[in-house]
Amino acid sequence: MKLLRYGAPGAERPGLMDDAGQIRDLSAHIPDIEGEALSPEGLARIAALTAEDLPLVEGQPRLGPPIAGTRKFLCVGLNYADHARETGKEPPPEPVLFAKAVSAISGPHDDVEIPRGSDRTDWEVELGIVIGTRAKYVAEADALEHVAGYLLVNDVSERRFQSERGGQWTKGKSHDTFGPIGPWLVTRDEIADVQALDLWLDVDGERRQTGNTRTMIFGVAHLVSYISQFMTLEPGDIIATGTPPGVGLGMKPPTFLREGQVVTLGAAGLGVQRQRMVLA
Repeated sequence: MKLLRYGAPGAERPGLMDDAGQIRDLSAHIPDIEGEALSPEGLARIAALTAEDLPLVEGQPRLGPPIAGTRKFLCVGLNYADHARETGKEPPPEPVLFAKAVSAISGPHDDVEIPRGSDRTDWEVELGIVIGTRAKYVAEADALEHVAGYLLVNDVSERRFQSERGGQWTKGKSHDTFGPIGPWLVTRDEIADVQALDLWLDVDGERRQTGNTRTMIFGVAHLVSYISQFMTLEPGDIIATGTPPGVGLGMKPPTFLREGQVVTLGAAGLGVQRQRMVLA
């Protein structure tokens, strides 16, 4: 299934995308796409519904973040060896973790703000994992059982704030709108091999990133298991799994986003995002 949320910011309603690419309203069956709805039982109840019997949503409403109630937005740094090299770093011996503020979450086509004082706002197309059931000290062999599904993430970053303003990476990752997710949550059963997904990103129609999840240093199951050794993962938590090469920081010379530019990104089976850059 492709689950989504549509409507004005703060007033989104739950829905799903039917086989014809039309939005169907789910609000008579679930209050939102969060919590118990993301469990295997909750997803099975939604899957048992007949899409054609659900109310059709007319027009082209705004798509919001496809899940609600996220308490942790975790990210994995330098998880593609070629991206690590383009930033001048060696591939890490174990996953590099950092947090992105949940207030950064935005819809897949919402404008992205360039922060005040920013001159190094950058792009990062990523596969996102959405947790469906509580995970604590899980074995790698069991890790995917705790995953509700996957979504597309643009891990927008301000490189000067990230690397030159002291502390860890959170300041460069957490500005409002720096976490576009969606357009939908694709349930795990729809992805035949999560370690074989193509990813891409364009800036003003020019291809900047091309990659595939097969070149991740640490795969999805390993990441879920690994992170669960340090903290409990809860339904709705998001793990952004790292970006392939082609970020602005790695270009020669480094190139960053400007007001008015448009970023478009996608991943096989996970849909496409489109964001216009605006000044905060």
